Amino acid sequence: MYQDRLGKMKYRLGVFVGLFVVMGAIGVAQNTAWKFAISGDSRNCGDVVMPAIAQGVQKSGAEFYWHLGDFRAMYMIDEDIVPPPQLGLPAKPMTLSQYQGTAWQDFIARQTKPFGTLPLFLSPGNHETIPPATRAAYMTKFAGWLDSATLREQRFKDDPQDVKPHSYYHWLKGNVDFIALDNASNDQFDAAQMKWIQSAIERDEKSDQIRTIVVGMHKALPGSLGDSHSMSESPEGTQSGRQVYEWLLHAQNASHKRVYVFASHSHFFMEGVFHTDTWRGKELPGWIVGTAGAVRYRLPPGIKTSKKAMTDVYGFMLATVAPNGAISTSFKQFSVDDLKHANSDVPDALVGWCFDNNSQK
Repeated sequence: MYQDRLGKMKYRLGVFVGLFVVMGAIGVAQNTAWKFAISGDSRNCGDVVMPAIAQGVQKSGAEFYWHLGDFRAMYMIDEDIVPPPQLGLPAKPMTLSQYQGTAWQDFIARQTKPFGTLPLFLSPGNHETIPPATRAAYMTKFAGWLDSATLREQRFKDDPQDVKPHSYYHWLKGNVDFIALDNASNDQFDAAQMKWIQSAIERDEKSDQIRTIVVGMHKALPGSLGDSHSMSESPEGTQSGRQVYEWLLHAQNASHKRVYVFASHSHFFMEGVFHTDTWRGKELPGWIVGTAGAVRYRLPPGIKTSKKAMTDVYGFMLATVAPNGAISTSFKQFSVDDLKHANSDVPDALVGWCFDNNSQK
C-alpha cells in the first residue's frame, strides 16, 4: 500500500514538473524577440537580387519574408531574362508575348524557390495588373501563397463564410497583427477592401492581445515623402488612402497600439516617410523599401542621401519585434560580391550590370 501511494506521488510530481517545464518554455518563447524581413520591387534584376535576399534573410534568422509587389516588369522583358545586348551574353530569342506568358513562372522559379521552406507572404504591385496580367490571374497563379494554411485559418476565424482568398489579408503572430493591403491599381482601395480594413483595425483596437499593427502594401499611403509615386497617383487612391491613414492614426493615438507602415513602389530605401507637412503632428512610422531588383529611381527633390534615404542600393529591411511589440529596423544592403555569391549560375557580367547600371539616369 505504502509503495503504491509513493509511486502515485512520484508520478504526480513528475507530471507537475513536466508541466512546469513546458509552461516555462512557453513563457520564454513569448518573451523572446524575433525577426521578419520585408522589401519589394524585384522586376528588371530580381532574378539576381532575390537569391541574395533569400540568403540574407535566412542568415538573419527572420521568421518570414514579405514581398511588397512588382515581381516582373510585364510591359517589357526583364534584363535578367534577356541580358542587355552590349554584354554579349548568349540569350534565346524571345518575343514580348512569350515573355509575358512565362514571367510569373520565372518569378516563382528564380525568386521564391531560393527561400526554401521559409514562409513567404506576397502583396500585389501595379505591375501585377499590367495587361495581359490581371488581378484575377494573379489570384490564380499565386493561390498557394494567398490561400496558405496560415491565411485560411485566420480568414475563417474572422468570418466562417469567407471561403475565397483575397488579394488582401492579415495574420497574427504573437501580439502583432500583420495586415497586407492591395493598392496595385488606381481604383483601390475599393469599397469592399475599405470595409475589410476598417473591420480589421477596429478589431485590433478592441483586442487585449494585439499590441502592434504592421501594415504592408505596394504604394505608399498619400502624403509621404514619395508622394508623387504613391497612392496619390489617383483621386480614388488619395481619398481611400488618407482614410486608412486616419484609421491607423486613431489606433495609435486613441487605442495606444504601435503602428508601422511599409511600402515599396518607389525604387529606393527611405524611412520616416510620413514626416511631411501633410501629416505634421500626425506622423506614423513609415518606410519605403523598393530595393529587391527593380531599376533604381532618383530620390525625391530635396531629399539628400543618408542612412535614412538611399538609392542605387539593393537589400531588404530586417525588423526585430520586442516582447512588448515595439519594432526596431535595419536596412541590409548588398555588395556586388553578395550578389555574385548568391548567383553561381549567373554570368558575372550580368551581375555587374545589375549592380552598376540598373538605375535611372
